[in-house]
Amino acid sequence: MIRYIRHAAAFCLLLLVALLANAARVQVFEADALDDNPANRRNTIARYDQARGNILVDGRPVTGSKNTGEQLAYERTYRYGPLYAPVTGYASQTYGTTLIENAEDGILAGTDPLLAPLPLWGEVSRTQQPGGDVVTTVRDGMQRAAYEGLGNRRGAVAAVEPATGRILALVSTPSYDPERLSGTGSSVTDAWRELNDAESRPMLNRAIRQTYPPGSTFKIVTAAAALDAEVVTDPDEETDTPSPYVLPGTSTVLPNESRGCEKASLADAIRVSCNTVMAHLGVEVGLDGMVDAAERFGFNDTGLKIPSGVAKSNFDTEMSDDQLAQSSIGQFDTTATPLQMAMVAAAVANGGELMYPHLVERTTKHDGATVRTTGSTSYHRAMNPMTATQLRQMMVDVVQDGTGTNAAIDGATVGGKTGTAQHGVDNSDLPYAWFISWAQADGAARPAVAVAVVVEDAEADRADISGGGSAAPIARAVMEAALED
Repeated sequence: MIRYIRHAAAFCLLLLVALLANAARVQVFEADALDDNPANRRNTIARYDQARGNILVDGRPVTGSKNTGEQLAYERTYRYGPLYAPVTGYASQTYGTTLIENAEDGILAGTDPLLAPLPLWGEVSRTQQPGGDVVTTVRDGMQRAAYEGLGNRRGAVAAVEPATGRILALVSTPSYDPERLSGTGSSVTDAWRELNDAESRPMLNRAIRQTYPPGSTFKIVTAAAALDAEVVTDPDEETDTPSPYVLPGTSTVLPNESRGCEKASLADAIRVSCNTVMAHLGVEVGLDGMVDAAERFGFNDTGLKIPSGVAKSNFDTEMSDDQLAQSSIGQFDTTATPLQMAMVAAAVANGGELMYPHLVERTTKHDGATVRTTGSTSYHRAMNPMTATQLRQMMVDVVQDGTGTNAAIDGATVGGKTGTAQHGVDNSDLPYAWFISWAQADGAARPAVAVAVVVEDAEADRADISGGGSAAPIARAVMEAALED
């Protein structure tokens, strides 16, 4: 009898060990897989069981949260949603997150380990902290000036502080209200379908995710390459540009929109935007020199993050000389985001030193204690300091006595460069109007802002589309807002 009891006890002990082993397997080895299983809604319910942290502009939240009383309790809300959508992105219970809402999701949702009071606290307690806040570098007055300047037109504005890389404005139009995507249900799916089917593509962030041929604004890069390579030693001296200029190895004559370009100096070629001079100089610099110069400004960088990812601005690394000539005036396959072209202007304004652009100043806990700060760091030495000094004066001449007079501001020194970029089959589509610029208040130690504007104006007459006419007034409004703050 005792023997049977012992056997039963041993069997029960074996069952207990098996039970403990299985519990350990589930709780330790399979915990992560079970947490991540789409059928497990506990994490999702917990995620929306508390208010999300906020995104701040000028110290004030442009986001919020509301308790719906549903199982997924808190939905995201947005103040001035279309104005700040290119900055915030959306946080949707149905479609996930984008832009800052995505890049700083751990802070905003309260799951980032840096929010915990002790190391590994979240792993031990299996809890999340109250959502933290994200303080942006954006300035409300500049954001509004850019948004109102673009109006109903398709386009984008990027503004950067040259000395720090802080992004002061980031606008894309037409825009959308991200709050329409916040929750669940048919209204959200209907809004998603409507926004994605819209011909105007309102959810496309044109400031950082769309690339355009930069047209004549790219001539600043070509000028920097020519000066650094000493292809040009005196910006005011005549060049040996032939007229007409035939693209190398072809019979194609490159036209000029301006007069007085035959053998024009580099300074005059920038001031009145001569295609022939700049294309010829690009070929004289050579492919390797032009690629090196473009990449120092940020072209061909696939890893640029602000912290959201930025589309690669392109300058081909393999081209024939005729293609290089076209690329050197911002055509052929050369493309750039508005942020990239703001970086070009910022490098000139900052003495040739290009600072890494960033959109987040710092992140904080719910109580305001700083979690992480984004410092200013150098991205590249884009050009020699003397080259930057010469280019600054050339850009000033553009505004004072060239194609960019619409950007002039009383009480400030303004440098700029216009661009009208052709595109489409045989250049048949309406061109894009570009303007890049920087502004420095009289008596100030350094420039306050560098701006890039691109306008896709399908409503305008083709003859009226130009960087000086369509884009420069928008840039001026943004620069005025920067100088007023």
